[in-house]
Amino acid sequence: MVLFDVDGVFLSEERCFDASALSVWEMLYAPHFLDLPQAEHRVQPSEEAIRSIRDQVFDHNRVLDWMKTRGLNSNWDMVYLAFAGQLLLLLKHLYPTHQAEVRAFLGQPITAEAISRIKSWAGEERKQFVPDFAKFPTLFAGKDQLDKMALLTYFNELASNWFGVEVNQFSRNSALWECGYSVYQEWYLGDELYKRIEKNEVRMPGKTGFLQNEIPIAAPEQMGRMLKSLKAKGVTVGIGTGRTFVETEVPLKELGLFELFDQPHVATATDVIAAEETYPGRAPLGKPEPYTYIKAYLGKDSTAEECLNFALPLADGAEILIVGDSVADYLAAKKMGCAFAATLTGLTGQAAREKFVQLKADYILNDVTELTKIFD
Repeated sequence: MVLFDVDGVFLSEERCFDASALSVWEMLYAPHFLDLPQAEHRVQPSEEAIRSIRDQVFDHNRVLDWMKTRGLNSNWDMVYLAFAGQLLLLLKHLYPTHQAEVRAFLGQPITAEAISRIKSWAGEERKQFVPDFAKFPTLFAGKDQLDKMALLTYFNELASNWFGVEVNQFSRNSALWECGYSVYQEWYLGDELYKRIEKNEVRMPGKTGFLQNEIPIAAPEQMGRMLKSLKAKGVTVGIGTGRTFVETEVPLKELGLFELFDQPHVATATDVIAAEETYPGRAPLGKPEPYTYIKAYLGKDSTAEECLNFALPLADGAEILIVGDSVADYLAAKKMGCAFAATLTGLTGQAAREKFVQLKADYILNDVTELTKIFD
């Protein structure tokens, strides 16, 4: 069995990262959020504007690389952390003159409404704050050993230290995370699909979405031939991705690839979210946790309980190959006792080779089409 990640393997991550940057930008500069004065929010930015916004929000990909190398694989997590970092810097800026308000703000769920209300109590000091995107990694100074779950909750500790009050508003299950998730989904899905899938109204109409404007990693015909070649050799081919099902199905169908996968072994973020809702105490279950790949391995008929309690490492792990572009995929594979093939088509491209050499990945591929060489 071969289980594939999607982003950075079959589809470029560029559009997902664009949607992530635009989400953070909206939460900082849109009138229905913080409405900071240094920039404006548009629902249909030009490609040039998107490139500029992403370069700023992720500091020319340095922040993205920092996140990816620490096992963060979800764009929803990236939006949450990137915005939360700037929010805390804003609160630190406001604290000398608004101590009571800052502490009260941190004592309640950080919803979109709560973020917007900052405008009413922060006065002119809010307008004087300038986001410092490059400063994001420094917020974690001295915390190099934090795992993914600890990264997602670390801002509770930082806020408690800065503002002298116990804080519990920063986590994967928080209102702030859910807010970032919804903004990202608006950008990625576009207005109509967002309303149909998420069953919510958009905050500011006009987003066309990126879902049907994906960029394939290699020629779709080449990737299709690779999948057919594996299946001809008796190999089961599945998917374990951090995308939701519709975000996986739509672009891969457009490329003529989706039907080539063994459908019972396609696991997505939709499965992960369902498991987290059933077992909230076990969240987060996204990569580098192996749940996605366990679900793909066991098949769609397996229950969340079976996946969560499945004994690792797998008894037949040597016969399972996981193909991904990120450290998160590698960590999930190792927890399962599976072989791992790294593709050098993720965020940092060929520059990731040294990282995967150090990690002792079983195989390192220039792109996913080279997988046939392993089996030949």
